[in-house]
Amino acid sequence: MDILNKVRSFREEENRLKWEGTFAEYLEIIKERPEVAQTAHSRVYNMIKAAGIKERDGRKMYEFFGEEIFGLEEAIERLVEEYFHPAAKRLDVRKRILLLMGPVSGGKSTIVTMLKRGLEKYSRTDGGAVYAIKGCPMHEDPLHLIPNHLREDFFDEYGIRIEGSLSPLNTMRLEKEYGGRVEDVMVERIFFSEDKRVGIGTFSPSDPKSQDIADLTGSIDFSTIAEYGSESDPRAYRFDGELNKANRGMMEFQEMLKCDEKFLWHLLSLTQEGNFKAGRFALISADELIVAHTNESEYRSFISNKKNEALHSRIIVMPIPYNLRVSEEERIYEKMINQSDMAHVHIAPHALRVAAIFSVLTRLKESKKQGMDLLKKMRLYDGKSVEGYNQVDVEELKKEFATEGMEGIDPRYVINRISSAIIRKEVPSINALDVLRSLKEGLDQHASISVEDKEKYMNYISIARREYDEIAKKEVQKAFVYSYEESAKSLMDNYLDNVEAFCNKNKLRDPLTGEEMNPDEKLMRSIEEQIGISENAKRSFREEILIRISAYARKGKRFDYNSHERLREAIQKKLFADLKDVVKITTSSKTPDESQLKKINEVIARLIDEYGYNSVSANELLRYVGSLLNR
Repeated sequence: MDILNKVRSFREEENRLKWEGTFAEYLEIIKERPEVAQTAHSRVYNMIKAAGIKERDGRKMYEFFGEEIFGLEEAIERLVEEYFHPAAKRLDVRKRILLLMGPVSGGKSTIVTMLKRGLEKYSRTDGGAVYAIKGCPMHEDPLHLIPNHLREDFFDEYGIRIEGSLSPLNTMRLEKEYGGRVEDVMVERIFFSEDKRVGIGTFSPSDPKSQDIADLTGSIDFSTIAEYGSESDPRAYRFDGELNKANRGMMEFQEMLKCDEKFLWHLLSLTQEGNFKAGRFALISADELIVAHTNESEYRSFISNKKNEALHSRIIVMPIPYNLRVSEEERIYEKMINQSDMAHVHIAPHALRVAAIFSVLTRLKESKKQGMDLLKKMRLYDGKSVEGYNQVDVEELKKEFATEGMEGIDPRYVINRISSAIIRKEVPSINALDVLRSLKEGLDQHASISVEDKEKYMNYISIARREYDEIAKKEVQKAFVYSYEESAKSLMDNYLDNVEAFCNKNKLRDPLTGEEMNPDEKLMRSIEEQIGISENAKRSFREEILIRISAYARKGKRFDYNSHERLREAIQKKLFADLKDVVKITTSSKTPDESQLKKINEVIARLIDEYGYNSVSANELLRYVGSLLNR
């Protein structure tokens, strides 16, 4: 019954929000709240802004897109700041069609759907309220009732600019129903709805021989001609095309460049002049955001055709590439799985990560930068630190190729292969190896992958496998360490004591005997060698650690295990190296003794409780790591 109560509450809220009054009363509303009279582009921009904006690494993060679009922060920022923001300020970009261009399953349709659903919700808020002439099939802006010669006076009084002319139907209604009394014309609040065709339209191309232009601009209602006597009587016309219904909101042109040319001609005057031609009437004004989407090959074909030149200059192209960050790609897969009937299946930790590593590698381009390979580039893009490189290098890498991310493996392919792995295994649990195996087998069935690409992709699967081998070994070794954090902290404190004594040329005191000792060079080197610190570089590394400790102390912070990433990595590797033989013996023993069995059970329990495995995937991981260590 709870859902019925929510339905009832929604209905009551909608009834509460409804408003109806005369044009004179509407003017009182816009005097108090001028934002009610905003343009369609301004409404979209304010909707995005109202959801919240955060800053991260000097980049704006728009929370409106945060829960659905992952790894496309740069593309989204460009979309909002280079199109929606200036368009909201009535700059010339609002007279352009917004064309989202990118590869399949890259997020174009998701962005458009979010804008449509967002507008439906926003029109139910005070900031997004929309009012229209009552009974108008195009939900026309009531301010069109103000005659042209009085619009300057209106701007002086209200500070609101009026664009567009009263439609033929409302011009007739003003005379016949209201006797020319503008102040008496009834106005109502409307709520955008794609389902009810209010303020949101969608046009999809089909066979140009059978598709009628009336789908866009409406058509004559022949059953009423006998009643009204003329085809040019606006009452004999159905203003029910997508351009009519999308007025005041947005119009989605699906696969616009697949459309027959005659459907695109109407967009020329609609974008530039804000009006379009329908039937035997004067130009009809419309205020709407037109969003289209296409892929790169169709766009290249479109601009190479000289007949389309008039439209070229009326389009703003926004590239929407694939995501290039492994951590964000994982989130995409998680979202797609949660939205499917596979949500109950246990997917072992790192299974989605290896799929993401493979996907991202297929989308990256080889850099010409000295010493830079795809794996380093992938890690840098994902915000990981790579020795010898910094944020400046990341920005340079991103500028190296304008089209990076416009090709490669799409997320749908990966999800299809994960689905296949689940069905084939017939167990409610899959691991990283199952996913990699399925990705590999699927390459033969992928029609658009060339022989050359297939060879490259097989190599990327091997790279992803090697990455997983390292992750798996670390995971098991970490689980073998009893009170891992305490062991790491103890080892680090010991190392730091020795480093401090070494740099300050002091001696250490044995805590048991009180005897003075030299810094333990063997201990320090055993840790530093884990991350490739050479004999010549050891002093500068130790001094760097000491400087970091001093910097933390000055800020009143405590230097801990997570304060220096490379030192943390070295400590981990040292602990793992010390434990390697224990792990090897325990995981590979076919007939473990009682103590080994106890240790295995402890490790499995820790993998389940702390690392997100279930009993099946934890046992599979142990067996796999045992085989790796015995190679």
